[in-house]
Amino acid sequence: MDTLLGFDYGPRKIGVAVGQTITGSASPLTTIRSHGERPDWSRIEDLIREWRPKAAVVGLPFNMDDSEAELAPRARRFARQLHGRFGLEVHLVDERLTSLEARRQLGRTSASAKAIEAIDAMAAKLILETWLCEQH
Repeated sequence: MDTLLGFDYGPRKIGVAVGQTITGSASPLTTIRSHGERPDWSRIEDLIREWRPKAAVVGLPFNMDDSEAELAPRARRFARQLHGRFGLEVHLVDERLTSLEARRQLGRTSASAKAIEAIDAMAAKLILETWLCEQH
C-alpha cells in the first residue's frame, strides 16, 4: 500500500489530503496557511515526515475552455519545489471544479474561515481521488 499526499495549491492557503493506492480513496487532512504567499514549508515537511508519502499530487488549475488558469504557473512551481525539497515524485492533475464540488459535498455556502479551510482540504481530497481513479 502506497500513501500519497494531495495538494490544492493557493497563494494564501494550501489544502492537503492523504490517500492510499490500495483503496483508491483519500481523506481531507488539513489546510496550511501560507506566509506572504510563500508555502509554510515546515508544516509541509512535518506532514511528509508523518505520512511518508510515496508521491504527491498537485491540482493544476484550468479554465472551462481547457486553457490553463492564471494560477497554473504558480501551482507548477509549487509542484517543482515539492519535488526539489523532499525528493517526492509529483503528479499534476486537472483540478477544474474541485472547489465547487467540495463546497457542494460539504453543504457549505458560508464564507467563514473555518468553512473555507474545510473546502480547501476537501478539494485536495478530490484532486487526489481524481489522480487515483486515472491510474486504474
